[in-house]
Amino acid sequence: MVNVAILGFGVVGSGVAEVLTGTGEGIRRKADDLLALKYILDVRKFPDSPFAPCFVQDFSVIENDPEVQVVVETIGGMGAALDFTERALKAGKSVVTSNKELVATHGRRLLALAAEHQAVYLFEASVGGGIPVLRPLSECMAANAILEICGILNGTANYIFTRMVQDDIPFEQALKDAQAKGYAEQDPSADVEGKDTCRKLCILSSIAFGWHLLPEQVPTRGITQITLADEAYAAACGRRIKLLGRAIAREDGTVCPYVEPHFVSQEDPLGGVEDVFNAILVKGDATGDVMFYGKGAGKLPTASAVVADVIAAARKLERASYRPWAPNRPEAVASPDTLATQWYVRLAQGELAGERLTIPQAQAGESGWLTPAMTRPELDRALAGKDVLAVIRVLD
Repeated sequence: MVNVAILGFGVVGSGVAEVLTGTGEGIRRKADDLLALKYILDVRKFPDSPFAPCFVQDFSVIENDPEVQVVVETIGGMGAALDFTERALKAGKSVVTSNKELVATHGRRLLALAAEHQAVYLFEASVGGGIPVLRPLSECMAANAILEICGILNGTANYIFTRMVQDDIPFEQALKDAQAKGYAEQDPSADVEGKDTCRKLCILSSIAFGWHLLPEQVPTRGITQITLADEAYAAACGRRIKLLGRAIAREDGTVCPYVEPHFVSQEDPLGGVEDVFNAILVKGDATGDVMFYGKGAGKLPTASAVVADVIAAARKLERASYRPWAPNRPEAVASPDTLATQWYVRLAQGELAGERLTIPQAQAGESGWLTPAMTRPELDRALAGKDVLAVIRVLD
């Protein structure tokens, strides 16, 4: 008997409870044992829930129960989630989580703590929701040197872009629509300012390159300044705007990570990704391009990834945990300012070297341009003294 405790009974936690108890027979066969939901920790009470007998409000009950082998952390954030995760691992209990903020910031230490106490720490659901990407990256592509990661990692931002283009509505209205449908929180800053994408990129990069990349080392720009005019100029040159997280391995051994909007060709696999879907392109030196695609969020897709990790932990597979990450390497982080690409620039007045773009709805005097390939400092020098309305990198 493998007993499971769930920390937090929000969207993901309740989904995990449903998947664990609703498909128990299939899980039992896959786990070679019977998984049982023993506890659910939440500060709230749910007297009408079918799981009411499982609820506790004191984590020490779970911590001190030797019958609990796997703890599922779905609290989120860095406060109680970090405290409870550390205590569970020190008690020899394996921990499964979807908490991208916690993994991105403390993943290296928590993986080491799990190994020290003969437990496992698994977090497949922290990137891509129900899309299997972390374990394939860690195991199936282990024979590759990873050359680049490039992905649409936030479904909310992608949904906003889709609504802007398809419904011809401004960013603010598309965001409200995303909130009404439950795709965006009332405080959407993590999604629209790129923080969520940054955290996921850090987790992917740490697995791919073997050392812990920290969120504060990733230059991040969100999507709040994107306008319908920018979308129209993108369409005029056969492109779409997408928020991408990229980490590029350089020949000198450094890694160039960053998050920002891009002009992406409509013929590129990433250019056709719509609505809340995510897509992660991984380039290996042996495999070439490998793409992972699917719904990046949602109650049951995320719960499915969590429960898959629970099964792995229940089996106590030697390979269940990810390889330990080496310490952070500040000297190995390269600035995206050194990356030469084309740029889209929208000017209120004036001209710029490169290809001029035209759209019917352009304001008087306004113009759009695609520059030759150049670094950001070179672009800034070219734009000195000009009335610049927008600057967006073009995906090469």
